Amino acid sequence: MTLHDDAALVLAGYEGQEELSALYLDHLRTHPDGMWKACTDGHITASAMVIDPEHGRVLLTLHKKLRMWLQMGGHCEPEDVTLADAALREATEESGVLGLTLLPGGPVRLDRHHTPCAWHLDVQYAAVAPPGAVEAISDESLDLRWFAYDEVPDVADKSVVRLLEATRARL
Repeated sequence: MTLHDDAALVLAGYEGQEELSALYLDHLRTHPDGMWKACTDGHITASAMVIDPEHGRVLLTLHKKLRMWLQMGGHCEPEDVTLADAALREATEESGVLGLTLLPGGPVRLDRHHTPCAWHLDVQYAAVAPPGAVEAISDESLDLRWFAYDEVPDVADKSVVRLLEATRARL
């Protein structure tokens, strides 16, 4: 099974946001290269909100290019076997936290947004940080910081707030 096939299966089984999931599936049907950054009509991306439920906080990155506080995430890579793998890889690379585990149940949300490179059709997961998690800033970030749940609306945009709400509901 290819990453493209996995994405189609994940999105076909995703419950909620029917119009958006249909748009993602249509994109995959019409773009064999729709998983990759090279697809200039847009591409599927994978992200994960890193959450520490024990301390009621989330880890956000101050994105170097966008200069916004966001969840960890980005483009799929050839070594990613599944969308979940891509989300977990991105979360681990950008947070430096080892031992992250994705919340069961598949993606938490979908979010389509325009970036400098193209439309991102983001498939958003949630990753739970292990006890005593230690973060480490990556080259893609200007900063990396834990925020209490109630601080997130003050620093991040509505898409991040919606992802946090959906993640907390999944817990």
